[in-house]
Amino acid sequence: MGGGNEFIEKNSLGEPQSGSGWVLSIIIFVMGGCGLAYEYTFSKIASDLLGNSVQQWAVIIAVMLFFMGVGSEIQRYISDKRVVSSLLYSQLLLALLGGFGPVLMLWTFTSFPYQYGLVHYGLTSIIGVIIGFEIPLITRINERFSRDISSNLARVLKMDYIGALAGALLWVFLLPKFFSLNETAFVLAFISMASTLLCWFYFSRSVKLNVLFLSVFAVVMVFLGYGQSQTNQWALSAEQRIYADRVVYVETTPYQHIVLTQSDHANLRCYINGHIQFSANDEHIYHEQLVHPAMAAHRSPRRVLVLGGGDGLAVREILKYPSVEEVTLVDLDPAMTRLAAEHPLFISLNESSLTHEKVRLVSSGLGVSMGEAYELEGVSQNRGVDVDSLDSRPKLNVINIDASRYLKQADGIYDIIICDFPDPSSPDLAKLYSMHFYGSLLKKLAHDGFIVQQSTSPYRAKEAFLCIGRTMKLGGLAAVPYHDHVPSFGEWGWWIATHPSYASELRLKGILKGIKKVTDYTRYLTPEIIHSSLSFGKEDLITRETDITTITNSAILNHYLNGFLE
Repeated sequence: MGGGNEFIEKNSLGEPQSGSGWVLSIIIFVMGGCGLAYEYTFSKIASDLLGNSVQQWAVIIAVMLFFMGVGSEIQRYISDKRVVSSLLYSQLLLALLGGFGPVLMLWTFTSFPYQYGLVHYGLTSIIGVIIGFEIPLITRINERFSRDISSNLARVLKMDYIGALAGALLWVFLLPKFFSLNETAFVLAFISMASTLLCWFYFSRSVKLNVLFLSVFAVVMVFLGYGQSQTNQWALSAEQRIYADRVVYVETTPYQHIVLTQSDHANLRCYINGHIQFSANDEHIYHEQLVHPAMAAHRSPRRVLVLGGGDGLAVREILKYPSVEEVTLVDLDPAMTRLAAEHPLFISLNESSLTHEKVRLVSSGLGVSMGEAYELEGVSQNRGVDVDSLDSRPKLNVINIDASRYLKQADGIYDIIICDFPDPSSPDLAKLYSMHFYGSLLKKLAHDGFIVQQSTSPYRAKEAFLCIGRTMKLGGLAAVPYHDHVPSFGEWGWWIATHPSYASELRLKGILKGIKKVTDYTRYLTPEIIHSSLSFGKEDLITRETDITTITNSAILNHYLNGFLE
């Protein structure tokens, strides 16, 4: 491979050059960091495309670790004369596969979905082999500087583990601030190339592979440079094949993959991790059912908590009630709340609910990451309104934090709590449908307050829908189901709950059937529709299942996946 025998240059005493130790330490450090970061990148891509993030991360990392063992075995067949050249060329191959891997996975998923698994696990396996191949090679090179096997292994593994920690921190906290996920892969590839160049520079006088190696290195750099410049466009073109409508916005955040599409008739759709979240044509049906039954049942809600719902659409409905004094919106992803507050298409749809002139944005006082204090455009500039006269406006707290953590830290109680989470399609989402979580909600609910939980499709995922109700009841709530047809989703369901001491399930149903009026500003919902939504078919609520969702038993996840995979 190298075009000639290799040897390590020695000093006049016949010992290896003393500077090689720190060079190899740097290479090991970079390899450890980039190797783990490549695993994370591939796992994130797979999670965004296939869902069930915990499963994807676990499987990919396990597969990569297995093939690292295979790589360790393969290196046994590399002669000592070829150790350095094998290390250098394997680093070039790793940079190519690691850089182009994510966009290749996306392109295969959209163009050849049935071959996706082969490409997905093929890339993961090859990268695992290369990483496992390189570590023993470096150990063999390092033997020439430390004959003591314990010192040699300690040095190699120490730098590898330190590099892995640095790579994880870099991937989680720094790279997402400046680069998309596809760009991040190329950044890692360039870091790998830099360490490879350092290795070549040190051993260039000692190994006979200068011209060939530099030629291959230059070609790889050209490919990576071009790939870096085109990767976002390639990714957008590939993603466009998934959606019938034109993709107008794409963002991959540390938490999710967000895509906005718009049809020729200006219908906006939002997708998260490939699953539709709303369609502008009918989202009002969903959000009016989510918000107004509870608001109308309470009659005069003052403090409202929205968990999830970072699109601002539920807040839009809540602001139609003059009794509301404070709304707290808790959404994990700051990118979503920022998008809802700043993107023109979102602003048009949510009616500027996160920057509304009726709202004054305030800090909650929690020691958590807050959404930006968006400027309330139009309050004094465009509408001639005296800001000082608007002290009676509802306060809006936009807080970017995990909902469970917020409930542990937040003070006070709420008249209405709206849970607008994505469907329980992964373990991390399933915990938001657990008995422990509902117990936490109950502690934050006013005695005469109501909780509403979006609850997936009672038709497609009947057992998941019923599991939510069982879990809410064992969590200490009196809960009643209702449903409606949302064209983009099909048959959809919700559960509404309250303190058992305030109303039994029978009385809660009576309260909802007794609603005579909802706000005049609904587009769809009427008292009669609320009444009819409480009625189900003869066997729709009958089941033999008795399990509930807890922190350690994600029963709803199994029911949900079984329902939507049937």
